[in-house]
Amino acid sequence: QVQLMESGGGLVQAGGSLRLSCAASGRIFSISAMGWYRQAPGKQRELVATTTSGGSTNYADSVKGRFTISRDNAKNTVYLQMNSLKPEDTAVYYCAAEIFNSDYRRADYWGQGTQVTVSS
Repeated sequence: QVQLMESGGGLVQAGGSLRLSCAASGRIFSISAMGWYRQAPGKQRELVATTTSGGSTNYADSVKGRFTISRDNAKNTVYLQMNSLKPEDTAVYYCAAEIFNSDYRRADYWGQGTQVTVSS
């Protein structure tokens, strides 16, 4: 059993910052890609940022220069530092990871989501 547990969401004023964390636990052999996605009310889920096990990163154009994704491989944890937040960043943020479990089977896992609300 593999689980992703997110934390760090909340309410912040425009221009403020938040840091999201997501820790993977369970029968994990290795983790390749990890990332963050978000879904605003009435909209489709969209990619925010991803990072590979080697440290390569990819960002949505809407967050480039404001958000930073990082990971601690020893802790199986990925972070999303969000600065200069805008009301349009309001959404439920989901952590995702491509994980090989202890049986060497690959699967994509998702966290339960954490709400980020940015007030104007």
